[in-house]
Amino acid sequence: MSWLAIAMIVIGVWVAIKVAGALLKLVCWGVVLIGIYWFVAPIMHWPRLF
Repeated sequence: MSWLAIAMIVIGVWVAIKVAGALLKLVCWGVVLIGIYWFVAPIMHWPRLF
């Protein structure tokens, strides 16, 4: 394997980890926002999600 291929693999793994981290962060924010809505909706007389 050439040094270029090894560098491409390392960069690809690094990008994959960054993308997975960003997606996990988006999912966590979605859960937080849904949780806030779940608790605030009855108080504010908004429709419930489920």
